[in-house]
Amino acid sequence: MLVRDAFKTATRSLTHGKMRSILTMLGIVIGIASVIILMSIGQSAQNLILGQVQSVGSNLIIIAPGAPSGSGFSPPASSQGIVITSLKQRDADSLAREPSIYAVASLVSGQAEVVQGNTNKTVSYQGVSAEMFSVRNLALSKGYPFTKGDIDSANHVAVIGPDLATKLFGTYIDPLNKTIRLKNISFRVVGVLSKGGTGMGGVDQGNIVIIPITVAQKQLLGVNHFSTILVEADPNYDINFVKSRITFLLRQNHDISDPTKDDFIIMTQADLLSIVGSITSILTLFLAAIASISLIVGGIGIMNIMLVSVTERTREIGLRKAVGATDSDILQQFLIESVLLTFAGGVIGIVFGATIVSVIYIVLTTFFSSVGWTFSFPLSAVILGLAVSGVAGIAFGIYPARQAGRKNPIDALRYE
Repeated sequence: MLVRDAFKTATRSLTHGKMRSILTMLGIVIGIASVIILMSIGQSAQNLILGQVQSVGSNLIIIAPGAPSGSGFSPPASSQGIVITSLKQRDADSLAREPSIYAVASLVSGQAEVVQGNTNKTVSYQGVSAEMFSVRNLALSKGYPFTKGDIDSANHVAVIGPDLATKLFGTYIDPLNKTIRLKNISFRVVGVLSKGGTGMGGVDQGNIVIIPITVAQKQLLGVNHFSTILVEADPNYDINFVKSRITFLLRQNHDISDPTKDDFIIMTQADLLSIVGSITSILTLFLAAIASISLIVGGIGIMNIMLVSVTERTREIGLRKAVGATDSDILQQFLIESVLLTFAGGVIGIVFGATIVSVIYIVLTTFFSSVGWTFSFPLSAVILGLAVSGVAGIAFGIYPARQAGRKNPIDALRYE
């Protein structure tokens, strides 16, 4: 039998029992759609996270306390509940004198309840040096960032996130020069950030309070060390050279002669992109693997239906063999039916998955515009969906097809 004739016969058989074909495809449709949706969401999340890392700036270097691990970098000490006091003011001063460094910004952070009138909210706060606003490219929609004079004088001034400003003061009240309380210490609002979203370290920029680092260290936290130092490298110098200079200066300040005894971690944008990219890729594959379980279930469903179909069409198989059809002709016909079912289910699943992803994107961008979610529909997901559906058709159709091909024509014709 020609392949063309086998396709015609298989198509006619599938269209003859439309409802059975649709129900048989349903498992594959759901499975492929699940893979498409999760891979698309995973890719979108990866693009969002990598975009945030890239927005930090290619010449920004992050210095955190703690020792590098053998496999790369340890998580920040603060995320593990460990307090490491290795970064001090003398480190920031030494780095500021280095010719290959354009600017140095120091940071400490914590959480507390911010109060204004009868309104209160638990937020993250950051004590920063005046250089932080330029190093991090923090733009303000209202007011101005505090200055080095405010740092040196330990003035009680604050810059707050836009969402927090709305929460504390409402839509129509100007928050500038209004007073808020943080840990029962009053601060005068001098500026409001222009946008929220997730900032460095996963901090919600929309609900943040930024205050002078001297006030945060002495009056809120009672410390004299930094949790992070940000360095903006001079663009005229290679970033790896600047990193090596930072390493040299910090080892000199900390009296470290053995490189394995470093008590600081230095990360460039390339380091961050590598770490974050690896993590998000693994998570995306993990999500796709979970969704693939439904493909196995759908494939087993197809195999069961095909076995039932073989039993119901036993007399047809016997008649075909009686007029000259070979075992391979029968096997070919049923295998083509199985592949057509799964392939059609795969195409429908891709379309259905793409539709769901589009709806998710519209909802997120309409109601959560500050999230910055981007639509992503990876071509690899489409190729994977079509490939998996085709392989599933062969893998789960081969056994029923062989069973059909092996039937004895005399016994098949006698079958009631």
